[in-house]
Amino acid sequence: MPSAEDTSVHQERPVVRPTHRDEVAAAGSELIGGRSGRWSRLGSAALAPVGAIALVAIGMFALGMVQKLPCYNWAWFRGAGSQYTHACYSDIPHLYSGRGFADGLVPYFDRLPGDMQFLEYPVLTGVFMQVAAWLTPGGSIQEQEQAYWLVNAGMLMVCTAVIAVCVARTHRRRPWDGLLMALAPAFALTATINWDLLAVALTAGAMLMWSRSRPLAFGILIGLATAAKLYPVLLLGPAFVLCWRAGKWREFGAAVLGAAGSWLVVNLPVMVFAPEGWKKFYTFSEERGIDFGSFWLVITQRTGEPIDVGTVNTVSTVTTIALCAAIGVLTLTAPRRPRFAQLAFLVVAVFILVNKVYSPQYVLWLIPLAALARPRWRDFLIWQTCEVLYFLGIWLYLAYTTSGDKHQGLPTEGYQLAIVLHLLGTLYLCAVVVRDILTPERDGVRRDGSDDPSGGVLDGAEDVFVLSHLVESGAARRNALPATPGPRVEWGTAGGPAAD
Repeated sequence: MPSAEDTSVHQERPVVRPTHRDEVAAAGSELIGGRSGRWSRLGSAALAPVGAIALVAIGMFALGMVQKLPCYNWAWFRGAGSQYTHACYSDIPHLYSGRGFADGLVPYFDRLPGDMQFLEYPVLTGVFMQVAAWLTPGGSIQEQEQAYWLVNAGMLMVCTAVIAVCVARTHRRRPWDGLLMALAPAFALTATINWDLLAVALTAGAMLMWSRSRPLAFGILIGLATAAKLYPVLLLGPAFVLCWRAGKWREFGAAVLGAAGSWLVVNLPVMVFAPEGWKKFYTFSEERGIDFGSFWLVITQRTGEPIDVGTVNTVSTVTTIALCAAIGVLTLTAPRRPRFAQLAFLVVAVFILVNKVYSPQYVLWLIPLAALARPRWRDFLIWQTCEVLYFLGIWLYLAYTTSGDKHQGLPTEGYQLAIVLHLLGTLYLCAVVVRDILTPERDGVRRDGSDDPSGGVLDGAEDVFVLSHLVESGAARRNALPATPGPRVEWGTAGGPAAD
């Protein structure tokens, strides 16, 4: 834990002005009068940047709702093609009827008609969906579906505000990095496609708690987020290897206990009283075939040969484990301990890249993490451009497949190009994050001498385990870096600690 004196000094340091450090941010600021001046009140009121970022995020969310208006007014209810050509599809109104909410069925307990049998979402997301259904007024089925989408949009807007506040506050001296998340076009376009923002908001809250040295609260929120979507549990991996390198086992243990406890609190009642319904999410994830957005789909479409779902599951799992292990080795051999946000972004990106499906809203998982891992506008906008092109590509491809002999939309080859662009954009951002880890002097967050603003107990901590024999070639770079608070301790080849 940092001392009160260290914390005071940390808080008194000035707020970072991105318009003075980022060329793209400086150019964009010309739209509102140019770079911030010396008398601007960036840090005089702690909530001023945070409030502004939250308002921008809500404004962009509202623009995303406006983009869905053609579907809200008519396209959701007049066949499949129109909602694709207007790129305004959403699962929410369709699943209101398709998953029994319109009929008053209780998720996980009541069996659905048809092949689905039970709701295929994790428990906390199912609770979110059910609460929205309780708040939906009566009327014709179309009016109910419209109202259900509006109610969910209102609840997801609250999640958006929470995400914006958490991202802006995670790095104390860099609140304006939250604008990356708030202004992300892919965020606005995909926010109301599904219910992912619930898990994203809980994960953003967990990141904030970790940055405030509250590992138990971090774990509790990660457990809740995992009860809403599977991917947040991956963040325990970066916490493990970073705590290993820093010797913070007590803090990691608290995080794991918090995560397991909160996940069980949410899931155990349904596991006990509706086991078949509870298992549906996991069996559906395992049995689901190759689907939109994955490189697996490109392979099958190009070769014309199907791939067994069991093979895909095995290869995806093994590849994910191998890549996460590589990230772990990178963590233990890097010339300087990586920042928590960097590793969090990388492990979630790995999960997305090798998965057998990539729904357009999955980009929401990465946007807050990317804003913290690589807060540089040029790289962020390159990635966002690829994601927006993929967003348009999938809907135009679906329009093509549903247009019959008219062949209106994007043919298969064009959609494959959109998938490749998405993959390349994500890989590009992963590459620059890895480069920052290997050459930390290029990491914009650390250029002012900061260590790990999102690291909490890791920020400025000593290293107690480093695979030093693999990083001797990085010694020159390490010596050129700004000093990290506290002595550095490595395990040498003789088996004992050696301070440098």
